[in-house]
Amino acid sequence: MTRTARIDRTGGPEVIEWTDVTLAPPGPGEIRMRNTVVGLNFIDIYFRSGVYPASLPCGLGSEAAGVVEAVGDGVTGLAVGDRVGTFGPTLGAYAQARNLAATTVFKLPDDIDDRTAAAVLLKGCTTEFLVERCARIEAGQTVLVHAAAGGVGHLLVGWLKAIGATVIGTVGTEDKAAQARAAGADHVILHKQEDVAARVRDITAGAGVPVVLDGVGMATWDISLACAARRGLIVSYGNAGGKVTGVDLGILSTRGSLFVTRPTLFSYYVTPEERQAGIDRLFAMLRSGAITPAIGQTFPLEQAAEAHRALAKGDTSGATLLLV
Repeated sequence: MTRTARIDRTGGPEVIEWTDVTLAPPGPGEIRMRNTVVGLNFIDIYFRSGVYPASLPCGLGSEAAGVVEAVGDGVTGLAVGDRVGTFGPTLGAYAQARNLAATTVFKLPDDIDDRTAAAVLLKGCTTEFLVERCARIEAGQTVLVHAAAGGVGHLLVGWLKAIGATVIGTVGTEDKAAQARAAGADHVILHKQEDVAARVRDITAGAGVPVVLDGVGMATWDISLACAARRGLIVSYGNAGGKVTGVDLGILSTRGSLFVTRPTLFSYYVTPEERQAGIDRLFAMLRSGAITPAIGQTFPLEQAAEAHRALAKGDTSGATLLLV
């Protein structure tokens, strides 16, 4: 028997229900993973609320660290007792244990502990693909990062600094400003108190930034447009402030022939080779000290609804973990 979360309908945190499930032995190509720590991500809220579609009823969560408890037929390279991690795309990580495809898990090295892994796998691989595969940011470029103290935001700041970029971060409070500076931000803007676009133009001598990394969405869309340099790129990768809708493509022309993309992680992590390359790069950045997991808060696994409420209200900083 294992405790697992499920939703039968979309809605607020109250739709998360807990139930006892009897797990069958893992099937061919599957392993059973006993979770020790589960990572909380904004994408979990998107699935719970219906922003992203899912076949109901379904589980929640995609990121976890744990240990292999059983191995199905045909699985190679994994054995009972191996420490492993996963970051999706299969939902259902909010559980004590589950069966999942062996191709969606990978071994954790001895120098990466479970809490670090669960805090950084999904967010860190998201950071990797945004910086290196999607925007292809280069040393010397100036980049605007919205929500620079958030789970992905603070990793973006550290990663960008490590490759030689200049980072402008937006945050909501003085505490989060201090966190963004500690991560390496060169300039921090308090978006509730300052005109973000005016500050960005001042910092860049009127030019604007060649790349905007925007995980907020609709609430910052106009700001991102106003901050982008001529022929600049806006990477809109999240919906924390609402989905960007009703976009008039003509505005990209009037703002200086801008480029916009709305990427997702698993369009860039399709093949086993792409996944492993991203994971290896992430672990290298962790070992170098360029990024840290910055675990801000933890909740017991079955308090996932409370964790969702805190994340949605902006009451969290860094990574949030659910402890099994």
